[in-house]
Amino acid sequence: MIGRKLGGRYEILDRIGGGGMALVYKGHDLLLNRKVAVKVLRSQYVHDEEFIRRFRREAQAAASLSHPNVVSIYDVGQEEDVHYIVMEYIEGTTLNDLIKERAPLQVEDAVHYASQIADALDHAHHNEIIHRDIKPHNILIGKNGRVKVTDFGIARAATSSTITQTGSVVGSVHYFSPEHAKGTNTGEKSDLYSLGIVMYQMLTARLPFLGESPISVALKHLQEDVEDPRKVNPLIPQSVENIILKAMRKKPEERYQSAKLMMADLDTCLNPDRRNEAKVVFWDADGMDEERTLVMPAIRADQLGQFEEDDDEPEKPAWREEPAPSKGKGWVKPLIWIVVLLMVLGAMWYLVGYVKGMFAIETVEVPNVAGKPLIQAQAELTAVKLGSTVEYDLDSKLAKDIVIRQDPTGMRMNVGTKVTLYVSKGTPKIKMDNYAGQPFKDVKLKLQALGIKDEQITITQETSDGTPDIILKQSPLAGEEFELDKAVIAFTVSKAKETFKMPDLVGMTEADAKAQLTKLNLKLPVNGITREKSYKVAKGKVVKQFPFEKNQDVSVGSEISLIISDGLPEDAGQLTVSIAVKPTTEGKDSEFKIVVSDAQYENFEYKTEKVSKPQNLDVKVIVSPDKKAVILIKEGDNLVNSITRTYQDYLDQKNGKTVSPSPSTSPSPSPKQQSNGPAIPVGGTGNGQTGGTGSKPPAGGTP
Repeated sequence: MIGRKLGGRYEILDRIGGGGMALVYKGHDLLLNRKVAVKVLRSQYVHDEEFIRRFRREAQAAASLSHPNVVSIYDVGQEEDVHYIVMEYIEGTTLNDLIKERAPLQVEDAVHYASQIADALDHAHHNEIIHRDIKPHNILIGKNGRVKVTDFGIARAATSSTITQTGSVVGSVHYFSPEHAKGTNTGEKSDLYSLGIVMYQMLTARLPFLGESPISVALKHLQEDVEDPRKVNPLIPQSVENIILKAMRKKPEERYQSAKLMMADLDTCLNPDRRNEAKVVFWDADGMDEERTLVMPAIRADQLGQFEEDDDEPEKPAWREEPAPSKGKGWVKPLIWIVVLLMVLGAMWYLVGYVKGMFAIETVEVPNVAGKPLIQAQAELTAVKLGSTVEYDLDSKLAKDIVIRQDPTGMRMNVGTKVTLYVSKGTPKIKMDNYAGQPFKDVKLKLQALGIKDEQITITQETSDGTPDIILKQSPLAGEEFELDKAVIAFTVSKAKETFKMPDLVGMTEADAKAQLTKLNLKLPVNGITREKSYKVAKGKVVKQFPFEKNQDVSVGSEISLIISDGLPEDAGQLTVSIAVKPTTEGKDSEFKIVVSDAQYENFEYKTEKVSKPQNLDVKVIVSPDKKAVILIKEGDNLVNSITRTYQDYLDQKNGKTVSPSPSTSPSPSPKQQSNGPAIPVGGTGNGQTGGTGSKPPAGGTP
């Protein structure tokens, strides 16, 4: 059966038990995604049509039961020769296993379990369903302590052809009622008899009737009286023994009339005013019948003759004289007898008192130790010659080793008796796991599952290069223990770095660039500034920034290195070129624009001058071995002259030679002529000066 799917829905996982008629498997409901218990009819019954019909009818009737102490039945089905019932799966143990492990049980626990069983039976009886097989094996106890009664209706489903097997009644003989053992009809009171036996076993750790064979046990149910439970376990209160004795009466009419009445009796049997009530006495009809058959000794012949002689003896006449009693000391003999009798009575009274004193059991008042530390409570009990047993309560909110309650209390007990102390285990502590490296949202769900509230969790975000929302640090540390209600848990969680567009630092002075980096929370690493010669950038200004250039994404805290201009290279040549200009009309202003392209600038508007008479304009340029200088002179939009200086001109000037003037372009007054000339872009890189008269471009490396 393992691995088989019944009805295309219930997957059989493992076998968890079995009885005389069925096997029980743990299954998985694929449709509702839950664990279930699947009871499968044994193969020897699958061909009995009458049994199968009643089996299904009774199983469906049991499914109509809806009670917190009854195992729910979800489904009934058939697949080929397999007849099955799908039931609620209970995580826990059976009462039979609990009895084997802990019997005799505490009186409170046994009464608590019996009350729940009676409640389940009352619900079943109200729905006209008789269990007929109440025993510890059919009582399940969940992890939460709730009792669940199972196997309703199965025994009721048997027919006359299947109720006996080789002459034996189907069922559990140790828990039979007398009428069940005789094979007569069983009713509600039969279930109560079985419940009485279950209570007897829970409190005494043994069954009331044992025998070498099932037949001998069944006969004892019919003929023998059960031994009083208190003789086996003196700690059982008289009120609880009365319930057991009443439930186990041979005659059904002497038992409880309903499960509801028995449950009501169980609910009050542990009240202080009932614990020591009188032992229940049942009316014996035989003792009240004067005409009952008696065993008498036979009358002998000699006795019969004596009776006849006595009958024939004539009565003495009333007037016959009797001898007169002698006078004198007739009072002495009676007096002696009286004295002797008094002495004997005195000796007997003394002897009875002495023997009673020898066998008398000293009793003491049980002190109330609830709310006191365990050590103090045990000391107080020891002081009055009482012992103690300790049971820890894991759910108590009191401090550790504090007595929550005691059993019994407010009564007298024999010296040496043990008092049960229910002691707080203390607030449960949880060991902190190592959550470093795990996503915060997953860890939060784990902590919530443990019962930790959101307000007990605090987070601090820390910028990290790794994945965001990952736990970096934790408090408490891994392995430390903390109390659930007082827990304060702190996490340091990674967050992504904030990014922004990198500004352009090229052309800024060193001081301005450093100030900008500080403002943006960027770092200038040690040895982050290097200096190099430059034609394009003046000394003391930024030539290049790296690794993040203009408009690239950069995060707070990133390191930026700078290259600062250290002035012009050693081979740079500086020349001053004098340019002759004259107005179109002498005496009237003409505007001339000087555009320079050299080793430092490209199409840089060097200056603009208004000239009303012929004059020379000085222009400073820089040349290199690889770059010459070109000066364009424009009047308005027309190119009127072009001057070129090479690196050789610089060397000649440096050596005192005269620099020959370079060829110049003739003025082109017409726009058409200008359009045929070379294209000269207007405007520089923006690093030089433009506009007004007398403006001069900054030379690389010159202040």
